Amino acid sequence: MRSAPHTPAPPPQERVADSADNWAERAPARWRPWLRLSRADRPIGTWLLLLPCWWSLLLAILHDGRLGWYDLWIAAGCALGAFLMRGAGCTWNDITDRDIDGRVERTRQRPIPSGQVTVRGALAWMAIQTGLSALILLTFNTGAIVLGVLALVPVLVYPFAKRFTWWPQAFLGIAFNWGALLGWTAHTGSLGWPAVVLYLAGIAWTLFYDTIYAHQDYEDDALIGVKSTARLFGDDSPRWLVRFGLIAVILSAAAVLIAVWGAHVTVVLVALMAPLALGLQIAWQLRRFDPADSPLLLRLFRSNRDGGLLFVLFSATAIALQLITGG
Repeated sequence: MRSAPHTPAPPPQERVADSADNWAERAPARWRPWLRLSRADRPIGTWLLLLPCWWSLLLAILHDGRLGWYDLWIAAGCALGAFLMRGAGCTWNDITDRDIDGRVERTRQRPIPSGQVTVRGALAWMAIQTGLSALILLTFNTGAIVLGVLALVPVLVYPFAKRFTWWPQAFLGIAFNWGALLGWTAHTGSLGWPAVVLYLAGIAWTLFYDTIYAHQDYEDDALIGVKSTARLFGDDSPRWLVRFGLIAVILSAAAVLIAVWGAHVTVVLVALMAPLALGLQIAWQLRRFDPADSPLLLRLFRSNRDGGLLFVLFSATAIALQLITGG
């Protein structure tokens, strides 16, 4: 029996599928596999991890009316932490998925399955990123530190979810929206109901955008037996996407109302523009969704950063009005 021909590993300068043309792809060649392992070439994941942190921090400021210099550090620390922990999480994901990634067209050029990075090297890289994240976390209050440590549990479990459940996107939502709990707690010192409701809204939002993303790998996932909500819903995906979008908007609006209850009516109305803007951006995606168009699916997935930033914009505007009106 003839053995299958050996496919040489792509050189470090070869682009990974769906990577963005950014600073990571223009870095020195020896650094590119490590940056790709952290998905620095695809910053959308960092945005989607960071945005719930900022949403929650802004709602906490709206809730108690206190805005200080330390809040700027919380925002910056969350940004740095999101970049590092997203990188550590993706590194862990690639370690656990190295055999699967090598059998999927879109992921076979990732650093580990392509041979650019060894598993031992990837583990060391993950430890470095996690350690730097821990240093940032230690500058927050005790409640936020505890939540940050607990966040490691869903991060460690998520890569295995697609092996035992049709809902791995729910596990991603649990991990990716943890910042909705942490941002609020970093500002207030304790967890509050607005943060919990916002966290649930974020999970629904993740189910929405990651189901869209998963449709890119629909055929490959079916061949190798990987589970996803895209495969579970199939042709019924548009109906499920509408449900997830509605839940995300309704719950985020509820979180805003709980947080700003009793504030000046102008502040409340502007704050509610945040979930409305998110809902309009979700509706825009729904009108364009086509599960057979992979480039479009990727563009829609990446566009969720814009909906999330609109939420930040209106929340920040509401804070400015609160400071001006005194309530």
